[in-house]
Amino acid sequence: MNPILKNMLAIVAGIIVGSIVNMTLITISGAIIAPPGGANVSTMEGLKESIHLFEPKHFIFPFLAHAFGTLAGAFIAARIAINHKMIFAIVIGLFFMVGGAMNVMVLPSPPWFNVLDLVCAYLPMAWVGGKWAMGRETLK
Repeated sequence: MNPILKNMLAIVAGIIVGSIVNMTLITISGAIIAPPGGANVSTMEGLKESIHLFEPKHFIFPFLAHAFGTLAGAFIAARIAINHKMIFAIVIGLFFMVGGAMNVMVLPSPPWFNVLDLVCAYLPMAWVGGKWAMGRETLK
């Protein structure tokens, strides 16, 4: 396969896999940690109106979804990429970080969660995914 096409496939696959992991965790989160009583989390408007009811425990799964989605996407992108594997992993991290920043602007989340999410869930997890994808010798 043409290296340019394979590298483009790496980005697309990383975004798709990361998004699937993210949405899977968000989808199951309500079954594991129930939303607060009276909160309508089925629409963005309902979420905006009821986010003031959320306790710290309600932010666990969104953080995990962002972190593990980025980790999985970065790992896949770095595994598929022909060269510069870490750059591809970081590009995936930046892609999801932009999405996280847009989410911060749209949802009135607590500042502590916004900082934690933007600082810890994207670029650090992309770096870990890239390192894992490159193999054990790079972890030394």
